[in-house]
Amino acid sequence: MIATALASDVIAGLTKPGQKELPSKYLYDAVGSRLFDAITELQEYGLTRAEERILTRHARDIVKRLPEDLAVAELGSGGGRKTRRILEALCTWHPHAYFPIEISPTALAMCEREVRDIPSISIVGVEHEYLDGLLEVARMRAPRQHLLVLFLGSTIGNFDPPAAIPFLRKIREMLAPGDSLLLGADLEKPEPVMIAAYDDPLGVTAAFNLNLLARINRELDGAFNLSRFEHLARFNRETRSIEMHLRSNCAQTVTLGGVEVAFREGETIWTETSHKYNHEEIVAMAHATGFRCEAKWLDDEWAFADNLWIAG
Repeated sequence: MIATALASDVIAGLTKPGQKELPSKYLYDAVGSRLFDAITELQEYGLTRAEERILTRHARDIVKRLPEDLAVAELGSGGGRKTRRILEALCTWHPHAYFPIEISPTALAMCEREVRDIPSISIVGVEHEYLDGLLEVARMRAPRQHLLVLFLGSTIGNFDPPAAIPFLRKIREMLAPGDSLLLGADLEKPEPVMIAAYDDPLGVTAAFNLNLLARINRELDGAFNLSRFEHLARFNRETRSIEMHLRSNCAQTVTLGGVEVAFREGETIWTETSHKYNHEEIVAMAHATGFRCEAKWLDDEWAFADNLWIAG
């Protein structure tokens, strides 16, 4: 089923008129997930460490603002290292149910190993897309039980700003008044700092991006020659977003499942967007999607914010 969705999305994206593109969610297979973990350790990529510092320092303050009877759902749990801080603070006083939602079984397994030793926690992994998984969790929670949705890291920035609004509205539709969303958002910073975070000198991010083509070769019998493509990171000043692309360094034709895809020299495949927010934009986005901003926590070394929104 996943392979079928992958094939359909890849063919559609590579044959799209104008800008070729591939969904960023497919960057995170088993190999891609490990490469991304390596990226988070790089000096140039301060985002993950910033959020870890926030959650380490402020987890107790965050959970004090939440109801006691609470289930926790996380959209894109990854390995669960950051989430552990919130769960430990919650489970200090009461047992809680935790529902990591991931399309990657590898990431789900890693997350469960990371947090399963926390006392008084019940873990139910949900292998689904974000919204389908959240809908399932919302149906499973006990009557009158509140729900905390975690959407950490900078994943909201992977949506083009206009697309983030309907996505967040769909989350709000699944929640009851008083439910909460803890939303991570990477903030604007000097352009050279942002570019370096997505184009490190060691080439780890390049390997992460190129692995998407390698995945297509492995899973869809693709014929991409990775040496004929190169990683490209650039800042779009109009949208205030970092864009990751794979650029063809020659004119070539790639065969994929009986479909021939032609590339001009210099033509790119757009693989990921990472929008950078400001504080006013985050507040406006909350109001536009049926939430109110209860609180926010900032890191003092890297411009990043975790924002607690309450469903109105």
